[in-house]
Amino acid sequence: MVSSGLPELDIARARRWCAGRVPARFKDEMRVECDVAARHITILECRPPWDESGETEWSRFPIARMSFTKKTGLWTLFWRDRNLKFHQYRFLAPSPSLQVLLDHVDKSGDPIFWG
Repeated sequence: MVSSGLPELDIARARRWCAGRVPARFKDEMRVECDVAARHITILECRPPWDESGETEWSRFPIARMSFTKKTGLWTLFWRDRNLKFHQYRFLAPSPSLQVLLDHVDKSGDPIFWG
């Protein structure tokens, strides 16, 4: 475990998953990243600045959040609404495997995540 309280292997799994979402030839147009907090991992879609001055940073738009409950050892998937608030995703039960949640975000076809 790391100081965040999340399983270290799951943090590495999420970072590896994010790194593999966008082909290398498009990395200057889009990235998928994850932010790690004390009890959750947030998946973000990142886009380059619109101005060409290079002074602004990439925009970071939250896509999904995976929350970990240490007591049960379960990961729960959350979706983000238009007001940037997260809500529990009701079409996938909590799972002991973070990979199950990542696979669902990636392959479910639910537009709630990627539009």
